[in-house]
Amino acid sequence: MKVSLILATLGRDNELIEFLNSLIHQTYCNFELIVIDQNKNNKIDAIIESFRSFMDVKHIKVDFIGNAKARDYGIVFAKGGIIAFPDDDCVYECNVLEKVVDEFRNRHNISILAVGSYDFNSSNFSIGVNTIKPRYFSRLKMMGVEFTHFFHLNRIDKTQFYLDHDFGIGSKYSGAEGFELLYRLLRSNNKAFYNPYIKIYHANKDHYMLGTDRMMIYSEGIGAYIRKFTNQYDIYILYYIFRKMFIAPIIKILIASMTLNAKKVSYSFFNLVGIWRGFLAYGR
Repeated sequence: MKVSLILATLGRDNELIEFLNSLIHQTYCNFELIVIDQNKNNKIDAIIESFRSFMDVKHIKVDFIGNAKARDYGIVFAKGGIIAFPDDDCVYECNVLEKVVDEFRNRHNISILAVGSYDFNSSNFSIGVNTIKPRYFSRLKMMGVEFTHFFHLNRIDKTQFYLDHDFGIGSKYSGAEGFELLYRLLRSNNKAFYNPYIKIYHANKDHYMLGTDRMMIYSEGIGAYIRKFTNQYDIYILYYIFRKMFIAPIIKILIASMTLNAKKVSYSFFNLVGIWRGFLAYGR
């Protein structure tokens, strides 16, 4: 089965080279790479050209900005039965695609597969929701993050397989595009499984030591997607209202205060503020 990797990229070159290098070492070779290039110059033209002899690459230049919009645009060009949206600064372990295809073959009931996100040169998890044990999951316990999700098109509810252009970097709400899509698909009774033994590497850029501005921006996306499903009278979203908007951030602030960690206090506070800003800004 062919795997289609839809890569939205803007402003990166060295990180893109690292990702492309990880693709040419994949043990499973039946894949295509669809690059949605949002750069206004020819920044990555030579890079893409140098990899054409190693893999099937479609290089598509667009005149708009927006991560979700670019990924959504790339779906039209995909010919694979499995689709994923890798980040332009992640790296695949050499057997990722082989293990993903095997997982879908062995688990005929799943249409969504989430894999583990790990920090570079480390066995520690990176961003997203991860745990050490494989498990099935639902919308009340969503796993992974957008660049670790794989979708089996023949098993999925295709009417729900699109990205909301209001979410993601370069959009109205700079975050949560992956969780918005995942929640919507799980709500449509698509089955999902998480396997941490399949590894994708990504720097842990959301760590609190990197500042509060990034946390504020991404948290607004979380609040907005919670409000979106609240507006649809989705009773299950009440879980995220209580957890994300009250319980979890307040507990984090209290724990950070007790340990006298000022940076964590600030990080957790702006997380809470960002979620509420996004929730209120999305409106009805």
